[in-house]
Amino acid sequence: MCGIVGYVGPRDSQAILLSGLARLEYRGYDSAGIAVIDQGGALDMRKRAGKLKVLRDDLASHPMPDGTTGIGHTRWATHGGPTDANAHPHLADDDRLAVIHNGIIENFAELKADLLSLGYTFRSETDTEVAAVLLGHEYRASGDLVTAFRSVVRRLEGAFTLLAMHQDQPGLVVGARRNSPLVIGLGDGENFLGSDVAAFVEHTRNALAIGQDEIVAITPDGVEITDFDGSAVEASPFEVVWDASAAEKGGWSSFMAKEVSEEPDAVANTIRGRVHDGQVVIPELDGLDEIFTGIRRIIVIACGTAAYAGQTGAYAIEQWTRVPVSVELAHEFRYRDPVLGDDTLVVSISQSGETMDTLMAVKYAHERGAKTLSICNTQGATIPRESDAVIYTHAGPEVAVASTKAFVAQITALYLLALHVARVRGSLPAAEAADHVRELEAVPGKISRVLETEQAHIEQFSRWMADTQSVLFLGRHVGYPIALEGALKLKEISYIHAEGFAAGELKHGPIALIEPGQPVFVIVPSPRESAELHKKVVSNIQEIRARGARVIVVAEEGDAAVLPFADEVLHIPLAGPFFEPLLAVVPLHIFAMGLATAKGLDVDQPRNLAKSVTVE
Repeated sequence: MCGIVGYVGPRDSQAILLSGLARLEYRGYDSAGIAVIDQGGALDMRKRAGKLKVLRDDLASHPMPDGTTGIGHTRWATHGGPTDANAHPHLADDDRLAVIHNGIIENFAELKADLLSLGYTFRSETDTEVAAVLLGHEYRASGDLVTAFRSVVRRLEGAFTLLAMHQDQPGLVVGARRNSPLVIGLGDGENFLGSDVAAFVEHTRNALAIGQDEIVAITPDGVEITDFDGSAVEASPFEVVWDASAAEKGGWSSFMAKEVSEEPDAVANTIRGRVHDGQVVIPELDGLDEIFTGIRRIIVIACGTAAYAGQTGAYAIEQWTRVPVSVELAHEFRYRDPVLGDDTLVVSISQSGETMDTLMAVKYAHERGAKTLSICNTQGATIPRESDAVIYTHAGPEVAVASTKAFVAQITALYLLALHVARVRGSLPAAEAADHVRELEAVPGKISRVLETEQAHIEQFSRWMADTQSVLFLGRHVGYPIALEGALKLKEISYIHAEGFAAGELKHGPIALIEPGQPVFVIVPSPRESAELHKKVVSNIQEIRARGARVIVVAEEGDAAVLPFADEVLHIPLAGPFFEPLLAVVPLHIFAMGLATAKGLDVDQPRNLAKSVTVE
């Protein structure tokens, strides 16, 4: 969750750290701080509870000396509340050493007891300060930061990214990672560290990804990477494919509003380069035909919105490839001891590629012989590196905590995967596959039409519903996970009760929730594609309308059957049944954003949530 920035070079480190932390605000945090080694060789630190603005205001009122070596941090409270004392950086070795940390050190209590017995004292409630004091202790013994750092990280248990610097060694920042993200930015006479590339993309697009249990030492002139035992390691270089302006609002009222407007581009960019002569051929999967022909089962694992993308994609994967597909929440997957083997393909989905629950599930699957493939939006992330193969979505940076454009990109990637595997296995007639490809390629234009024709209408009635306390969502087939996504998005940013149901479940219990005035969104399938399913959903609408519900219908253009029973109709263009979800979800994203805005809430940074959940 936390944001991490490190810098060494000729420029003012304060400005670089603060701008990097600002680009990491999407990760969610409740305090912020920086430490620099100033021109006189002294270490200075400032940290404050609250948003980054509180720290900026403090620095404006009480400036710190400039320096060219520094580390910065935004903290999400785990051990100890969001206070000034618990904020990072933490100091040790007579305040000559500074440490920042993302993750949880599981054996901190044992280490703290050892340090207390040696006479050390503590100024916070955090596990991080334990690592800082331990590092100070080791530094006094060795006199070298890298040596001391290596000794410390080998004693830590849990998930962590650590950065440290010592005033005795200016021009050096040391970092380490275990089950938590850290990437390197390569500059000209300067180098950077960050919890993701957003921390430094303003200054360089050249990056290195470091692996599990590795240590990096950066100086202005070089980067040295070793494992925890000190052996040299070769890192994987990559170029960030978006620039800093992509992570800026650009005049929009919020990042979420900007990202909803970018949903057509997210789909189009994910398709680009993967369709040739009417067939899907994914270059990243070249050479894996034997795996795809040999699999007998596919398990999709993800959390939250990504899990709903997985549920949507599973319908298409199973129908087009004729391979059984199940979708599981990543945090439940490994704890039920599933039966896995080399004929199982585990597909993980994570926007950040750092979701800890999903990462641990991927490792579990790999250890038990399953093949693993990840769908991810972030270059250099951990989950793709831990997987046998990866399909990158190309949604660009998603800053708002509530996912929108990444969701439609994930569904698109799953459909591309399904069509690629179906081609390899020969399970789908070429003409039918070509029809699906044409449908998929038409989706960006159709999403744009939804935004053009329905956004003002949705925003208007969402303002009327600002006092609503509960909203229900119903769907069938591929509309069911879209109902779940609509409910989650509303919960996340408007803080009201919302639930999604399979419409067929209505009479098995949830209909008890219906009372006069209860708003219910219904995702209606196309009558052209499935007349029987359409009739059943219209019957559901009649049932809830008879009990006084206020019904908002998402239906395709020309569907007259729903008009007598709907209080509001949101039209989407005609599309095949598997492609309707990519259109139907757009009005739900707009509605959630409109209702939250009408309530005066921050749609980009909802309370208690973080964009990247890097702890279990």
